[in-house]
Amino acid sequence: MIVDALSVDFALLFAIGFFAQLIDGALGMAFGVISTSAMLTMGLPPAQASAIAHTAEIFTTAASAGSHLYHRNVDWRLVTRLGVAGVAGAVLGAWVLSNVDGQMIRPFVAAYLLAIGVLILLKAIRPTPQSDVEFRLAPPLGLAGGFLDASGGGGWGPVVTSTLIGSGQAPRKVIGSVNTTEFFVTTAAATTFFIELGASPLYELAALVLGGVLAAPFGGWVVKHIRPRVLMTAVGVLVVMLAAWQLARAFKLI
Repeated sequence: MIVDALSVDFALLFAIGFFAQLIDGALGMAFGVISTSAMLTMGLPPAQASAIAHTAEIFTTAASAGSHLYHRNVDWRLVTRLGVAGVAGAVLGAWVLSNVDGQMIRPFVAAYLLAIGVLILLKAIRPTPQSDVEFRLAPPLGLAGGFLDASGGGGWGPVVTSTLIGSGQAPRKVIGSVNTTEFFVTTAAATTFFIELGASPLYELAALVLGGVLAAPFGGWVVKHIRPRVLMTAVGVLVVMLAAWQLARAFKLI
């Protein structure tokens, strides 16, 4: 019976890792949010769930970054500006979640994401001219995204990708660049969790990694072949749904 239960958990986490990474690679967000939420539902403590998700993301983001590099979806100027601040924010956020109850900030994050999701949907309906101009607020955005991602168990993609696309940046380059930057951010968060909490449980970690790595190569191809308006609509709908679900949970409506 114990072996059967473990097999079911492994298969479930494998499927979660695959599905979460497929969405993350194609839309630039949601691996951390989906996998962490699933593990919380399975009974894992918030800090441990976030630690496992971020450790798994070291492997999945590396594979995803390789896919986006191959398909030429990466703007290295944006990666550099986001990355330094994002790493600092991730270290701070992981330390906070390891030592303080991070649940209290989730309603504020969800409200922000809901507003960003609506903004993206409006821009998808009435597109603004796309711009390759470097996003000047990338460093503070990276700092906030890294902190919220590590302390809230997910949020780098929804916060950073949503804001950049909402500002009128080209979705393909944004998603590729944010996914590539996430490798450095999640490595910093996972290292901090390791120092504060110790190593992540190997069983749960292996299931997420296997599922995520298998799905990662598809993300770069999908984002390259989807029209920007369709991509923005998909991102907007996903962000609104995730934010509404988080708010409903925060106010105990579900």
